[in-house]
Amino acid sequence: MSSELRLNTNPKSLFSESIKTIRTNIAFSSLDKELKAILVTSPSAGDGKSYISANLAIAYAQEGKKVLLMDSDLRKGRQHEIYDIANISTRGYTNLILNYKEGVRFSKYIVATENENVDLLPTGPVPPNPVELLATEQNRKLIEELKKMYDIIIFDCPPVIGLSDALIMSQYSDVNIIVTSYKKTKVENLERVKKIFEQSNIKIDGVVINKMETHDRSYYSYYTNDYYYKDKKN
Repeated sequence: MSSELRLNTNPKSLFSESIKTIRTNIAFSSLDKELKAILVTSPSAGDGKSYISANLAIAYAQEGKKVLLMDSDLRKGRQHEIYDIANISTRGYTNLILNYKEGVRFSKYIVATENENVDLLPTGPVPPNPVELLATEQNRKLIEELKKMYDIIIFDCPPVIGLSDALIMSQYSDVNIIVTSYKKTKVENLERVKKIFEQSNIKIDGVVINKMETHDRSYYSYYTNDYYYKDKKN
């Protein structure tokens, strides 16, 4: 079992409780709309967006939801590593988009994980044109069908700065979360992300502060539509 799946390895830790609090706060922020898809991204690489996405998927599954974790980082996705699943070239998100048609057999591309109620759609092979692939009509139809099959879908997207993948995927999400790193993410980079989203008329629903040092048993939870939690190991 991967040590990064902290809700499995240490379900009573502060981190695990914080993830559950985030799940609850997302629900409260979405009372006026249907919540089917959550987009998770970050300003830059190394902020922990995949780590957060992986554990958030388990948190929803523990609530009895049928969850699909989609590794939408077609450039450097690593959910298959976190969940210890082979990212073979014959399956995954890339292949599913390319081969999608009505009646497609999803079991050829989507993998059941060891966590009950959590399925994973790994990236599959790295395409030469990730943005163009995500922007296709096939991807739109694919996601529409997947939303009928699952209670919650989590998009683990590439970083925002310098890439437009997350902006494309945001048209399919109901909630958009930015993961930042304590003492790593610069304020100006967070401002850049905010500006990029605003220019595209996309709402940022919450900001998570990851890798925060803990010196006591307290943690940040929900504050003015922002999501915070901290974990000093990841």
